[in-house]
Amino acid sequence: MNKFSFDLFQQMPVVGIMRNVPLEHIQSIAGVYQRSGLTCLEITMNSPGAEDAIMLLSEVFGDKLNIGAGTVCSIADLEKAIAAGAGFIVTPIISEEVISHCVAQHIPIFPGAYTPSEIYKAWSLGATMVKLFPAGDMKPSRLKEILAPLNFVSLMPTGGVSPENFTHWFAHGAKAAGMGSYLFPKDIIAAQDWTALGNIYTSVVEKYRDFIAGT
Repeated sequence: MNKFSFDLFQQMPVVGIMRNVPLEHIQSIAGVYQRSGLTCLEITMNSPGAEDAIMLLSEVFGDKLNIGAGTVCSIADLEKAIAAGAGFIVTPIISEEVISHCVAQHIPIFPGAYTPSEIYKAWSLGATMVKLFPAGDMKPSRLKEILAPLNFVSLMPTGGVSPENFTHWFAHGAKAAGMGSYLFPKDIIAAQDWTALGNIYTSVVEKYRDFIAGT
C-alpha cells in the first residue's frame, strides 16, 4: 500500500474520481493530471480492471499522487483495494466494519453520508473526512447550515460538484471536493486529446489557487 501524503492532499484538496475509464488510457490521464498540479486520484472499485489500474498508478505515480479506491462497500472490496496498493479509501455509504478496519490500519477513510446524523456517525467512527454525498441536489450554502452545529467535522462534497462550482463549496466550509465525470470527459478521452484534458485540469488548479489567494 502506498503511504497517503497529507501534504499533497492539502496542496490541492480535489479528488478526481475515475469510473469506467479505459485501462489503456489510465497512465496517460494520470500523467496529465499530475503535471497540471492535481494530487489525488480515486479509482472506483466497480470499474472494470480497477485493481490493475490502482496497482499501475501506485507503482508509477505513488510518490507524486495519492492513489485511492472508491465505491468500497464491503470488507471484500477493501481487501482487494489494499492489496492493489490503494493509499486511501472512499465509500458511498457508512460501513462500520470498513471504517473501523481503516482506522485500525491507519488508512485514510472518507465514508459517504448525507444527513447530519449520518455525518456525525461517520465522523464519530473515525472518518478522516466525511464525503457529503450525493451533493448534487444541494446548494453549497447548505454546508454552512450543517457545519453550524458540526463545526468540528471536515466535509468533502461529492456528486454534482464541477469545475464551475467547486470553489462555492469551499467558500461555504468544505475542506475538499470530489469530482467525477467533469474531470474525465468520455469524448476527450476517446479522442486521446490530452491537451484539452490538461486545459481542464489546469483551469481547476488555477481556480482553486485564485480562491485561496482571495480568502
